[in-house]
Amino acid sequence: MPEAPGSPQGVGASAATGHATIIAFPARNEPQIGFDRLELTRILDLYGRMVAAGEWRDYAMNFGRDAASFSAFRRAAERPQARIEKRPALRGKQGMWTLFGEAGQILKRGHELAGVLFPLERKLVKLVKG
Repeated sequence: MPEAPGSPQGVGASAATGHATIIAFPARNEPQIGFDRLELTRILDLYGRMVAAGEWRDYAMNFGRDAASFSAFRRAAERPQARIEKRPALRGKQGMWTLFGEAGQILKRGHELAGVLFPLERKLVKLVKG
């Protein structure tokens, strides 16, 4: 089929026939782990309260093949102060949720998000009272 003048080869429509060449996007074979709406709502609610308390200022999310993570920063140019990771492969073992501290140490691990976020929420209560 002849190509339209000025269009790259394999892209465009033929002026004579009116047919278009369709190029499919490459398929993504690897699955991507993410947060569902309730999980993300719970995490962002905690983030908003920590921002209001002056503890956190920025966040980052990473969605990979094995895990999804939410990192919270006091300043954008430093290591995350806290990182919440969801790793479904560990669901039947020690729990798919992990809370990491600033130095990368594991602070809490569990099957339920609420239990894993508890140390951060307890810290928030201390900030409000003190």
